[in-house]
This record gives sequence, C-alpha cells and structure tokens, in this order.
Amino acid sequence: MTFSDLNLSSDLITALPAQIKKPTDIQRLAIPVALNNQDILALARTGSGKTLAFGLPILQGITLNLSKVEQHKTDPNKVQAIIVVPTRELALQVSESLQPIAQSLGLDVVTLCGGVAATSQLNKLASGGQLVVATPGRLLDLLNQQLIDTNLVQYLVLDEVDRLLDMGFWPDIERIISLLPSKRQTLLFSATLAPKLEALALAQLNAPQRIVVHQANSVVDTVDEQLYLVNKGSKAKALQWLLQQNDWPQVLVFISSRDSADSFAKKLVKAGFNAAALHGDKDHNERQQTLANFHAKNLKILVATDVLARGIDIASLPVVINLDLPANAPVYVHRIGRTARAGKSGLAISLVCHGDTTALEAIRKLTTRELPLASLDEFPVTDQPANANSKRPPRDKKANRRTAKKRDNWGK
Repeated sequence: MTFSDLNLSSDLITALPAQIKKPTDIQRLAIPVALNNQDILALARTGSGKTLAFGLPILQGITLNLSKVEQHKTDPNKVQAIIVVPTRELALQVSESLQPIAQSLGLDVVTLCGGVAATSQLNKLASGGQLVVATPGRLLDLLNQQLIDTNLVQYLVLDEVDRLLDMGFWPDIERIISLLPSKRQTLLFSATLAPKLEALALAQLNAPQRIVVHQANSVVDTVDEQLYLVNKGSKAKALQWLLQQNDWPQVLVFISSRDSADSFAKKLVKAGFNAAALHGDKDHNERQQTLANFHAKNLKILVATDVLARGIDIASLPVVINLDLPANAPVYVHRIGRTARAGKSGLAISLVCHGDTTALEAIRKLTTRELPLASLDEFPVTDQPANANSKRPPRDKKANRRTAKKRDNWGK
C-alpha cells in the first residue's frame, strides 16, 4: 500500500520526507478513519509512526478548510488544530516532524510550551499558525487569558494520552476541552493505556473508532532485551565496562534520579567518554543544545531521566540502557521504545539488582514477556535478596532508637 491509496492529496504526498516510502500499520489504519472525520482512540507501539498518522489527515483537513475560511472573510491564519502532548521535548519533536510538510502546503506550526517566553510564542502565533502543538500548562494559561482564538478549531489531538493522565494533567485537559468548540474531531493516541484510564479518555470522544495496531503495552519484536543481575553498588561500574567492551556509536542511558544523572554523566566524562546529562532541572536552552548534539551524533552517550522516555526520536539509535528499572512499568516500554524504531533493530539492556524485583515483576506482567536475568562474569552477585530473616533483631532496632535519641539531644 502507498500513501496515494489513503486518499491523501498529491501535494501532501509530495511534501513527505524522502525517506518515507510507504505508510506504517498505524498510518494505514488511522488515516482513512481520520479523513472520514471520525473520532479515534488509537493504540500503537512507540516508534510506529503515530505523529504522521494524525498529522497528515489534519494538515489535509486544514488545507481544505482554508477556502471555506476565506469565503467567510475570516483570518486564514487562525488556529484550526491543537495537538496536546505531555512534555516540551515531545512538543518540539512533533512540531519538527510536521513543520516541513505544513510549510510546503503554505501552513505553519507553532509550538507552545514552558521554558520559552510566552511572548515570543504568541508573536509567532499572531503572524500565522493554523496548527498548534502544546503542553497542557502553557496552553491552558494562554487560553485562560483569552490570548488564543479557538473559534475555528476543528481538530484536537491528545498524544501520549496515558502520560497526560498519569502525570496529573487530566484536570487541565478537561478545562482545555471545555474552552474549545464542541463540534470538532478528537483523536487520541498512545502506546500504553490501562483500562481505568481508557474509560476516562473515551468519555471525551464521540462514537470513536478504536484502532489497535499492536497488543497494548507490547514491545517491538526487533528489540533485543538483555537483563543482567548485578549488585546495586556495581551498576555504574558494570555499565562503564559494557561501554568499554562494545563500540556502540550512540547510547541512551536511562536513570531515575536527576542528581544521579548529573553525577553519573560526570563519572563517564572523567573516564574518557563523550557524555552529558539531560533532565527536567536543566534550562530550556541547555536541554535543546544537548538534544541537538545527540541528534547530530556529536554526543555519544546521553544520560537522561524519564523526561525523555517519550520525547526523543533518534534515527537508528542502536542501544538503550536502563541503569535502574522504572517504578512505573509502562515507562519501561517507552524507554526501550527509543530504539528499534520504524522497523529497525535495536538493543535494550537493563541492569537489575535484588531491590528491583518488584519493578521487574510489574514489567513482566505488563509486557507478558519472561525477561530472564543473565549474569556478568566480571561482576559476581554477592548481595542477598531481602527477606524476613535478614531483618535486624529487635534489640538492634532499640539500640538504633537510643542512638537516634542521643543525636536529637546533641542538637538541642
């Protein structure tokens, strides 16, 4: 099947990037439904091409609407579509994917997110921007101030719906929806969605078409998942050893703590690796520069927190490493989904200690994969699993309390 078979306009097809030859499964299934003006709840794996699955029909719809707008003598630059995403990295990624296509059609994409002065974003919006890609906080703030005219909005996309829900954005989303025209098309896309969250999402749709390309929370078959059991205190050294033993062109390392990301990146640099950290405490310009360096392959190792689990799309990223497992099992799916994108193969390595047992079991249950633990001969495991027998006897606990009480008295 080609894009021509999906009833997309020849101008839109011509505007597609040269490397995109044929539609992915989610594009093949979602685009005709979207062009038919139906609401959609679509579940598809990370890296399956969701952005173009909702972006192309919206851009075509906006193009067709322009003649109607001009007939009513209304400003053709007013916002006609809004795409809401959970993070600024994802907002920028979606914008960068759609902007070249939009520009070739005489349209413009405006990004609204935190970390950048709202004034500059509003100025760009005033000069033209039929399609807005935004994070919830910045969008709602501007809507509450009535700084965005939504009268012509006909399309709303909620991308990474589960993240919007579990990050606590849903009250903002409901408020945003209440400020938009009730007569519109709504498209919801995500790679993972728990049943209780799906019920909330479906409440925002009108007779939706449910599209499931892959089993929910599944991992692409082209990802080689390798999990190694190591001592908790050996993880950093084990990762450095893996980096030294393998000549990987680029590696994305996930770590849960922001402070740990900075400290581990510094250790890698001290050991002679080309590495940098990226997390939510970095200012916008630094985050963008670090991402740009990684995209341009000027940076070999990026140590990141989960701010990036859904907001980075690096072509042919070969390796993702979990220095520790995420407490939230769906995050694991999104982390390793940074590799093996668009049909390519990739490697996902996780370093697991006994303290990660609960997280590992949750991931196994979610993905329905066995995920056996292997060993690294260079790093024998000496830690023991936590159990009832390993607890200190009561008298030791009393001694600890006496010591703590003495310390309290010293501070008085």
